[in-house]
Amino acid sequence: MNDYLIPVLLIVLAPIIGGLVYGFERVVKARMQRRIGPPLLQPFYDFLKLADKRKMIVHSAHAFLGIMHFVSLWFALGVLLLGGDLILVIFLHLLSTALIILAGYSTRSVFSHLGANRTAISVLAYEPVLIIIAVSIFMITGTFETGAVYLWDEPLLYKMPLAFVALLLILPIKLKKSPFDVAEAHQEVTGGVELEFSGLFYEAVYTAKWLDYVFCYTLVFLFAGSNILLGIGLIVFTFFYLNALDNSSARVNYKQMLRFSLGVAFSLAFINLLINILS
Repeated sequence: MNDYLIPVLLIVLAPIIGGLVYGFERVVKARMQRRIGPPLLQPFYDFLKLADKRKMIVHSAHAFLGIMHFVSLWFALGVLLLGGDLILVIFLHLLSTALIILAGYSTRSVFSHLGANRTAISVLAYEPVLIIIAVSIFMITGTFETGAVYLWDEPLLYKMPLAFVALLLILPIKLKKSPFDVAEAHQEVTGGVELEFSGLFYEAVYTAKWLDYVFCYTLVFLFAGSNILLGIGLIVFTFFYLNALDNSSARVNYKQMLRFSLGVAFSLAFINLLINILS
């Protein structure tokens, strides 16, 4: 029972942890841009403000898909933290993204449709890389169970450095950060797939972004195995890397994003897989 105490606490507190990460990210971004910026708890203030707004829905299916996007993503994170099958985790994560894409297509908004299209293209960009990384982990550990990976003596980073670099390259796509924030490009699609959500139902989509932070940083932590200090170091490094990249790069278009991900990130992960097979 004690073995599951920390993972269960992390699952329950995941939205709060993700909100704090998002708030700290906004503080760091403001400092990078030499602004005062919002307070650390600003995401939670926004959450409370949204709860007070009038609930307007396009139709019931659209609202339901938004809520299920949050629920399924939380469930995927739960399986990941509890040491479940990594392939199942990736599938559940894909399911959560598919639900928000369907929500975008279910409206009449052109911008919502564009956002759904670009989100689908983003999935094509990062999902194959995640699959290759999962297969590489299996080749080294002999299992897809993340619980075994957390207890692995030798950090996977030592045998999968190229796969870790590939993960770093696709995380901006997953978290919708420059130069790959094409799915929510506010200058082009005014928020994209989440455009038609409001009030309580937008809160579900908004809070799902916080869960995405915890999900992505947990994937980073996997590369440390049982070395907790290394895992924390990788998370801190990844946090500042993502924010430095986000604040110093211009957005590319979706074709360039897809070419880069499949041409560079996928290739690196695949080369690492071949090295593991041959060794």
